[in-house]
Amino acid sequence: MPAGSDWYDFWTGEKLVGGNKVSRQTPLDIIPLYIKAGSIIPIGPDVQYAEEKKWDILEIRIYPGVNGRFVLYEDENDNYNYEKGIYSTITFSWDDKKKMLTIGDRNGSFPGMLDSRKFNIVVVSATKGGGENMIAQPDKEITYTGKKLAIKF
Repeated sequence: MPAGSDWYDFWTGEKLVGGNKVSRQTPLDIIPLYIKAGSIIPIGPDVQYAEEKKWDILEIRIYPGVNGRFVLYEDENDNYNYEKGIYSTITFSWDDKKKMLTIGDRNGSFPGMLDSRKFNIVVVSATKGGGENMIAQPDKEITYTGKKLAIKF
């Protein structure tokens, strides 16, 4: 693992110290995947194409250890209107010392945009947040309506 950072095994949530060699046996359907501490990753519903289901519930996984930032980008999914500025963004910022996630004001809009949605927030650990499926018991369930929120863990 690259030195200078901690890393998380995506499948198990196990935290690994950077600068060490990792050897892991995996089945054919699992690729070893390691997430850098400070990452914020959204997990959406299982879909085969963009408009199959509404993405009104997203799991937001925080990989603690250092501060992190992520911008959620959304648009109409089926045209080039984003080239004209018709899209939205939401910034997520993790303050590791304060154990605080700030979800910023939504910027922009587009036709059909969700006015409200649920974010299920998970702070990943060896006992929570590993694997590709959304978990049943997030650390916090947040209803987001486009206005800034600060969530303490």
